[in-house]
Amino acid sequence: MRALEKLGLGLLHRVDPETAHGLALRALRLGAVPLPGLVTSARLRTELAGLHLPNPVGLAAGFDKNAEALRPLSRAGFGFVEVGAVTPRAQPGNPRPRLFRLSKDRAVINRFGFNNDGMEAAAQRLASRPRDAVIGLNLGANKDSADRAEDFARVLAHCGRHLDFATVNVSSPNTEKLRDLQGAEALSGLLAGVMEARDWLPNPIPVFLKIAPDLSDAELSEIADVARASCLSGIIATNTTLSRDGLKSPASNEAGGLSGAPLFERSTRVLAKLSHLTGGDMPLIGVGGIASAEDAYAKIRAGASAVQLYSALVYRGLSLAAEIAHGLDALLARDGYTCVAEAVGTKREDWL
Repeated sequence: MRALEKLGLGLLHRVDPETAHGLALRALRLGAVPLPGLVTSARLRTELAGLHLPNPVGLAAGFDKNAEALRPLSRAGFGFVEVGAVTPRAQPGNPRPRLFRLSKDRAVINRFGFNNDGMEAAAQRLASRPRDAVIGLNLGANKDSADRAEDFARVLAHCGRHLDFATVNVSSPNTEKLRDLQGAEALSGLLAGVMEARDWLPNPIPVFLKIAPDLSDAELSEIADVARASCLSGIIATNTTLSRDGLKSPASNEAGGLSGAPLFERSTRVLAKLSHLTGGDMPLIGVGGIASAEDAYAKIRAGASAVQLYSALVYRGLSLAAEIAHGLDALLARDGYTCVAEAVGTKREDWL
């Protein structure tokens, strides 16, 4: 970790987490953060559901909720960037405090509740996005919506022309009853509306589904069936967990979704099960607890074609993205792989 970045992280950890997050975004927008630029190689270049990624290490949704730092984030070493979640109307989210560092566990708990500026503001910012980057949007629903399923399609219809991909987020634990939409019948209807909106775009884009890590094997099997029937481009596994097993930090009993290191094993097992259920034929993106090249490599070998990170940036800084990409390149070379695709799923059985 660069000395300047380490100093900056130390200062940010002296203030409350949400304020620190806002300061980090502002520093990015002002150009005060050193950025490595594009990180790629012949081994790292990855095709994901028709997307051509310079490397398979992406930024997960939640870091840049309102698409405010697209240009600097596209130069931060990530192979792709997902912003949001964005809802049709702006909403404040849940009361503060709603973001908590669990330093002893290298974890984070959040209960934001889809706070964002709404799809009108997001679309204006996305319209001026850098065109040489792969940028997607996490679709959300308003808390007080009369038809949450329709909200996802509305956001996609409004913002889709500016995107390379979109993600349907029915797995956040911080909007009451949102996870109920993961049931087979409700999910089928929701995805039908989203895919119809996608098909009306000038250039139809890949659509992914982000799922929770707290699903049973039967629920995972249902989701895999619905994803295939709905012609989804892939599944993102996983969002945050409601589990609190083995935590040591004082804030561990706070309500909300847990992310970071404690999620790694749980999310990787879900990923491997999905890979098994889909026969390796559906692209999967592995998320949850990635803090090193070894972690990213484990997700890939469990069945992921690409990965995303977020919580580890709180403790390691933005330079972690490039560090993981370079480290992953070295691991692939060590094991004789000429590309990421050759390594996908090669250790899946170890996680089942």
